[in-house]
Amino acid sequence: MPLLLGCIADDFTGATDLANTLVKGGMSAVQVIGVPDGPLPEADAVIIALKIRTAPVAEAVGQSLAACDALTGAGARQLFWKYCSTFDSTDQGNIGPVADALLKRLGAGFAIACPAFPTNGRTIYLGHLFVGGALLSESGMEHHPLTPMTDANLVRVLARQAEGGVGLVPFGAVELGAVEIRKQMTRLSESGRRYAIVDAVTDEHLVAIGEAVAPHALVTGGSGVAMGLPENFRRAGLLPERSDADALPPMQGAAAVVAGSCSRATLGQIGLARNHVPVLELDPLATPDAAALAAQALGWVDGKLEAARPVVIAASATPEKVAALQSRLGRDAAGALVEEAIATIAEGLVARGVGRLVVAGGETSGAVVTRLGVTSLRIGPEIDPGVPWTFAEPRGIHLALKSGNFGARDFFLKAFSHE
Repeated sequence: MPLLLGCIADDFTGATDLANTLVKGGMSAVQVIGVPDGPLPEADAVIIALKIRTAPVAEAVGQSLAACDALTGAGARQLFWKYCSTFDSTDQGNIGPVADALLKRLGAGFAIACPAFPTNGRTIYLGHLFVGGALLSESGMEHHPLTPMTDANLVRVLARQAEGGVGLVPFGAVELGAVEIRKQMTRLSESGRRYAIVDAVTDEHLVAIGEAVAPHALVTGGSGVAMGLPENFRRAGLLPERSDADALPPMQGAAAVVAGSCSRATLGQIGLARNHVPVLELDPLATPDAAALAAQALGWVDGKLEAARPVVIAASATPEKVAALQSRLGRDAAGALVEEAIATIAEGLVARGVGRLVVAGGETSGAVVTRLGVTSLRIGPEIDPGVPWTFAEPRGIHLALKSGNFGARDFFLKAFSHE
């Protein structure tokens, strides 16, 4: 099976989100954890999941270039640089610097940047990113503990990070379809711009954008813009029709949720779960010790694990508590504490027979997958927009890696009815 689309994702939940979109489009997809040492698995699309969203710029660039080399060496016909639909980054990166490095490595001079995902409320209009009905800078993301987003104008945001100019393909052009989008991109490229933010407020816009970028060596954005990519390969006669792209082995074992995300969506999901299943909410501020938090959780869970209903263990907190923990320990140490605790808890849960595990939070998911020694994830059916079940090798368990902002309020309950 030839590799058609090679993808690089800046965190683990974003990688599964992208893979989910491609599987729904009829592409088989495998997510690889980190840059592999050996051959890539066989699939139409391979997504190399890195943990570089908040890594130092040089480290993020180095890992991304290594992933690029692995994918192009395996014959990938196009590359996709996947980042969050809320454009999570600082003025130093890492979205822009990684895109710059990939363009240079591929010998290309232009790429789009489109994080829109209308199904989950992420839309771009006149270059401004909206989350639901609010500007990104008024959506709660301005309080993000690692990447506070205080400017909703993506043209300005990307221009502060990337080399070369940044232009806009506006709503009016996108409404006219792929041919007009291509014309606008050509105009921007010829005027010296290296990137184009592309407006999108509907799935139809994303499909048209995907068609327009068929000849591009590099596409950058959220998973939404990948909607149009499978059909490009089908038109070229490279992708057969498939009905089993999301097939996974049968699910087994007890069910559990671990959460480290502090997003509004995850906090709401925890709140609803309290009324239906056992929930333990850890307090890292009161117990700033990862081993002690893990011991507390694993002691609590004994006798509660079963297949019929999940248990939920969360170290999530309100922005005020997060700020207090960061003030006490420092930003990086506070994040590392939660990741270490949740990873240890996940390892203990699997040792106790959990075979179906939901992990909430991008950084948390990276820590859990690394601790469990997972090397690849085969992508299965979607639970909610952007979040599929996956089958983790070599562990042989089912994992759902949920971005903090994703999922309906009942996600932690709904996930275990998708078997």
